[in-house]
Amino acid sequence: MTRALACFLFLTLLVSGIFYYPMVQIGNYMAWGGLCLEGLVWSPAAAALLTCLFCKRKISSLGWRWGEWRYQAMSFFLPLGYASAIYAVVWSSGLGYLRTDWAETVLGAYGLSGLPAWSIVPVYVALATKMSFLTAYVNALGEEIGWRGFLVPELAQRYGFTTTALVSGGIWAVWHYPLVLFTQYNGGTPAWYGLLCFTVMVVGMSFLYAWMRLKSGSLWTATLLHASHNLIVQGIFDRLTGHRAITSYVIGEFGAGMAIVGVLVGLFFFKRRGDMADVAAQPVAIQYATP
Repeated sequence: MTRALACFLFLTLLVSGIFYYPMVQIGNYMAWGGLCLEGLVWSPAAAALLTCLFCKRKISSLGWRWGEWRYQAMSFFLPLGYASAIYAVVWSSGLGYLRTDWAETVLGAYGLSGLPAWSIVPVYVALATKMSFLTAYVNALGEEIGWRGFLVPELAQRYGFTTTALVSGGIWAVWHYPLVLFTQYNGGTPAWYGLLCFTVMVVGMSFLYAWMRLKSGSLWTATLLHASHNLIVQGIFDRLTGHRAITSYVIGEFGAGMAIVGVLVGLFFFKRRGDMADVAAQPVAIQYATP
């Protein structure tokens, strides 16, 4: 382990612990009116920036350039694609159901009465994206400056793509464990089940996040992916789904459906690991110039 990586992990643990403590004590991830959660999601960013300071890394090494638009577009729309697929299966199979009564109420509120209930999906996606995406984007950026801005390039300079994706995904998943185990941040299933599904999903998705970050050279791809995923899955499709006895075991980030999607996405980008051969090493080890 490099000095910079050890420094980043220690600082992430230290800063995150400051915000985790009151959440765990209260048993509520919205402790202090949500301020603790806001601080927590920015803990990886704080750790990355402090690591750059202590290890004399340039802040520019975190991947601030925008890169090619095609990668940003892919990052924005991919979560809508895989979420639509899994929730369509849930609704059509009877594992859960589309809340048509709620959908009709929302459509009526916007003067769209008479449209079929399924049309609430594109309509609500458009409305929620307009209203909520900025908040989701800001929160996702706090994590991604750390995970994909610093951690993934740091690992990629010394290990292969597969190891980079697995290790970064494992760290990303474990970082969430106190929320899942000690607060109500779960899907209402037994803790072991939710933790298993969540871990499988996160590690699988990490292959996509690492691929996008390294291929584009930009941390904004991961930020868009993260924000879009949170908005589409948590903010839209979970709310559109009515529950039956088994529904909580299938949908959301703690259900088997998203875990399966994570595995499939991970396998797809694992098979594309050869694309990394033409990616130059990220310039994370450049020191500040001496005066």
